[in-house]
Amino acid sequence: MQNLAPWLLGAGLWMAASVASATGADYILRQNALAAPQAPVPVTAPLAQDAASAPAAGSIATQAPVWPPLEGRKVRIGLLLPQASPLLGEAASVVRAGFAAALASEARGDVGVTEYAFADRTGLEQAYRALVAQGVNVVVGPMTRGEISQLASLVGSVPVLALNTTEGLAPRPKLYSLSLSVEAEARQVASLMKEDGVQRPLLVFGADTLSQRLRDAFLDTWTARRGTQPVVLAFDTASGAVLDAALSGTDAVFFALPARESAQLKMILPSDRPVYATSLVNVRESLPALSGVRFVDMPWLLMPEHPLVRQYPRPAQALTVPTERLYALGVDAYRLALRLSGTPPAVGSRVDGVTGELRLQRDLQFQRTLPRWVKTDSAQP
Repeated sequence: MQNLAPWLLGAGLWMAASVASATGADYILRQNALAAPQAPVPVTAPLAQDAASAPAAGSIATQAPVWPPLEGRKVRIGLLLPQASPLLGEAASVVRAGFAAALASEARGDVGVTEYAFADRTGLEQAYRALVAQGVNVVVGPMTRGEISQLASLVGSVPVLALNTTEGLAPRPKLYSLSLSVEAEARQVASLMKEDGVQRPLLVFGADTLSQRLRDAFLDTWTARRGTQPVVLAFDTASGAVLDAALSGTDAVFFALPARESAQLKMILPSDRPVYATSLVNVRESLPALSGVRFVDMPWLLMPEHPLVRQYPRPAQALTVPTERLYALGVDAYRLALRLSGTPPAVGSRVDGVTGELRLQRDLQFQRTLPRWVKTDSAQP
């Protein structure tokens, strides 16, 4: 398969580089208090929903599929997603839609799928045991760190591909993970800045929790690789003499910020100062001030014409950028499930994915390396 890098980026050619191991929570799913416990719902056909509980029109990527049965199939996949959750059900449905799109696109006759929808952790264990009892040879899910932690002790002979980080959990021989961790992006950017020859960066972070997680991930990686501390500045103090003093002696800037704050700060920086960021700057809103910012994001959004990406259909209905990332996660979850259903992949094995280059680490997390890109004047993606 053709490698996803290198790609032409604006005026120069950048090479995709290695990323530190994925850590921290994903930034798309928000794990809040869930509804009252609900038993798992076996699904062999599309889930029925009443008008009150159905998501708003246009919010789900595709109609729920009718899965090919398990009987007589070499690959038997069990989906374990919180589709009955009032808070996570819509996100789970989008992941499911991406999974279904990949299944339909590859049109293999040896794959069967079954699933159990659950609302919260009370139904999770029952749902997992039901899938294993049906004879699946790989389970895909769950999606939150709390659910994964709860399920970890139950994982036995059937491989499980969790769709969030397993960082901090005791290793389990059959517990794999694929995560959309934005902290991993900050770690990759720190590594890339070092490889670009940056000596002393300025790190600007916001007041929100996500910005502070990005700050911490960048600091950890930069300190480990360089042995020095960046200059660190809070966004609400980044102006006038304070900003000038912070810029003195630094040779690049990292934005641990969302897109609009990044654009505000970029407008007052010296035009010749290299600026780096994560995928948080990759939004559909037109923010011309971000032109020239170097960032990383998944091939699904950056490279729609790449042969691998074009192989899979886009969502049937318009999604937000964060939600479309979940759709792409579903595509890669299917592709990895095929590999996990047979002979276990070797540590270090690599797969080109629509969410990035996926490399299996010793802790059985699939590390994502993302393409490097440069923002242009036009809105992206």
